[in-house]
Amino acid sequence: MSAPHDPDLTAVDLVRADGTAGALWQAWTTGERLAALPELLRPRTLAEGFAAQQRLTERAGPSYGWKLAATAAAGQAHIGVDAPLPGLLFERFRHAPGDVVPSHDLHMAVAEAEFAFRMRDTVEPGASTEELLDAVDALHVAVELPDSRFAAFETAGAPQLLADAACASRFVLGPEIGSWRDLDLPATPTALWINGEEVATGSGAAVLGDPRTALAWLADALPTYGLRLEAGSVVTTGTTTVPAAIAAGDAVRATFGVDGALGEVAFTLATG
Repeated sequence: MSAPHDPDLTAVDLVRADGTAGALWQAWTTGERLAALPELLRPRTLAEGFAAQQRLTERAGPSYGWKLAATAAAGQAHIGVDAPLPGLLFERFRHAPGDVVPSHDLHMAVAEAEFAFRMRDTVEPGASTEELLDAVDALHVAVELPDSRFAAFETAGAPQLLADAACASRFVLGPEIGSWRDLDLPATPTALWINGEEVATGSGAAVLGDPRTALAWLADALPTYGLRLEAGSVVTTGTTTVPAAIAAGDAVRATFGVDGALGEVAFTLATG
């Protein structure tokens, strides 16, 4: 994905963004949790935070799509923001159902059941809802294992969280949902199971009222940073349940639809 161009950011801002990304990546790779970024590296605006996030690709490697944080009112209140935050999904942290997923670096230690769209076509700025949905190739079931490089992510603030890839970490993309266009996604039930016990339930309504609304939000937001929603991108739209606590060795399963009729995602967390 190409880097954004924001005319309001100076060359000095962009140099600082690179330093911000470096500090965050060091925390990501060492396991250190930051109380806050050093003042000279701390982004002051969403544009500065987003610029730092883009610089992470020079360290983390290629990305394949986006995650959305805080697509529920409770999630926004929890981290003190008034709108969702987009974060890059990096290939090195992508997993498939049945994998043994590393757990040693999951400080938040929660799992989230999510709906994820995969795009067939690039979405141009200003596209209508119909054009956006026509650009979708498939809807998938998924589980996100979010994380933050901040010790107290709840109080880090939107610019720092945006620099931190909106708490992106490990992600498991499950199977496609057939005939998804005909589904009442807000009413579609979801559930999380840990070691065979159901620990959280929810529905698509938790995601800005409808996961499709969350997708539209991202398609509208990216052009403000000089980007588009690109063909081939995966977009996971936010948690449908209260995040469920997980631990090393746990068997994690998310189900979608009544009795899991629309599909499920299952994997195991590594023991060390």
